[in-house]
Amino acid sequence: MWLRKLRAQDCDAFLVMVAASRSLHHPWTSPPSDAAGFSALIARGMGDDFVSLAGWRAIDNALVAVVNLSQIVRGFLQSCYCGFYANAATASQGLTRETLELALRYAFTVEGLHRVEANVQPGNTRSLALVRGLGFRHEGFSPRYLYIDGAWRDHERFAMTAEERPQSPGPRP
Repeated sequence: MWLRKLRAQDCDAFLVMVAASRSLHHPWTSPPSDAAGFSALIARGMGDDFVSLAGWRAIDNALVAVVNLSQIVRGFLQSCYCGFYANAATASQGLTRETLELALRYAFTVEGLHRVEANVQPGNTRSLALVRGLGFRHEGFSPRYLYIDGAWRDHERFAMTAEERPQSPGPRP
């Protein structure tokens, strides 16, 4: 398993993953599904407040998950939001978890962030189990928090600080 920033050359692999994973993502998230949307995602990553990280399976270089660190705030806050989506073809193999572990390591070490927040819709049991299993602390409930798939959706709010991150050996991002 390895992690790197998403780049323009990943367009085909990304769009294949998104198309094959629509039923897994819906109604929880709506990743870009065409070349223009993917290009916008890459362009957004050129700024200082957004990083899109891709997890790749080492044995065949398959794209397994994408983690977006958004709204990166520096100064006294050193914080971001963490969103993610998995590849349905590799789901339930622990690879999304590995990708998130590497992304958290990246956030806390490379980016030097202090806090990472993840917001998950209450009905998304798989993502709820994932963030809890990674050690995110539940902070509360946010009604009508994000506009997704044509409606304002409630979210459970989780966070982790650098001090709370489980320290585990593993490959460097």
